[in-house]
Amino acid sequence: MRPILHGDVSAAARVLLNAPPASRENLCTTMLREAELADIHVGQTGRLHPLFGNGSLMMAARTRSLADEPNFDDPQYCQCFEMVLRCLVHFHVTRRRN
Repeated sequence: MRPILHGDVSAAARVLLNAPPASRENLCTTMLREAELADIHVGQTGRLHPLFGNGSLMMAARTRSLADEPNFDDPQYCQCFEMVLRCLVHFHVTRRRN
């Protein structure tokens, strides 16, 4: 996966904000896997992945509907933003073990 920037986390959190709370963690994990697959594809072919783009989390997120970006005074958005960060930590920790 390409390096993660604030915009990547924000885009993923906005996708989660549109999703039912019970499905958010699985959706977040799916977007991370899609970004990883796209990055591998780009590295092997030099071309964008046909579904998931350039290997950034933002591109994987943007294949879905994004909520308008709220402020950090929105508790639901804060929870979604935090979930993306937690999933990223888990993704990087498990990736290093493999």
